[in-house]
Amino acid sequence: MPQKNNILPLIQATNVFHSYGNRQVLTDVSFAIYPNEVVTLIGPNGAGKSTLLKILLSLEKSNKGTIERKPNLTIGFMPQKVHLDSSLPLTVVRFLQLANHSNIFNNFYQKKQTNSTIEQTLIELGILSLKNRQLKSLSGGEFQRVLFARAIIKKPQLLILDEPVQGVDVQGQTELYHLINKVKDRLKCGVLMVSHDLHIVMKSTNKVLCLNQHLCCSGSPSSISVNLEFQKIFGTGFEEVAIYEHHHNPDQCDHTHGD
Repeated sequence: MPQKNNILPLIQATNVFHSYGNRQVLTDVSFAIYPNEVVTLIGPNGAGKSTLLKILLSLEKSNKGTIERKPNLTIGFMPQKVHLDSSLPLTVVRFLQLANHSNIFNNFYQKKQTNSTIEQTLIELGILSLKNRQLKSLSGGEFQRVLFARAIIKKPQLLILDEPVQGVDVQGQTELYHLINKVKDRLKCGVLMVSHDLHIVMKSTNKVLCLNQHLCCSGSPSSISVNLEFQKIFGTGFEEVAIYEHHHNPDQCDHTHGD
């Protein structure tokens, strides 16, 4: 795999194509994610983002192209949605214990370590008070933080976050973006963040990839934290949010339709 500053990528997609029958979903997609960087993948509904994630996570095999991963790569995944039975009595701590146990035969020492790690993670994300709350009683923002906790407990080398701020207000978005950046700095992990929002992304994103079946453009986000009109609408304190400005031929990146 090619190196950047003598560092190998954590994961690299090369010339990935995928279709469902006669419907082409991904065409010639290539990119790499390196340690300690944030890559944000944006695109409208139907752009192929979910299919690309499945391929990266080895849940689906592409029709053509390659996915190369660092040997023994550990991935933490935050899904867009988790469907839970509303009648199921499940606390936050139990939910995280189930996610962290490799099997039901963990010994007492391993369980004690797991519980300690869970508590430290909840403290880091500012949600220790939710530890014994029922999942079904959480707000949208609280549940997103619990899903994020689930993704980082095992200290992954690569974090894949699918719509992590979905259903969260702008204030909650900037707080969650701050936590993502804080965890990234601590773990020195790579982050792939997926969003359907074509403009607002995390300010500390190193690269934005714009997908609409193919990668039609990419670049760095520009800060909006000092924009007076933005502050007038949303107030201040949004240092973690930025606007991504597209630089491409509009004919190559039509977001008016998807599959």
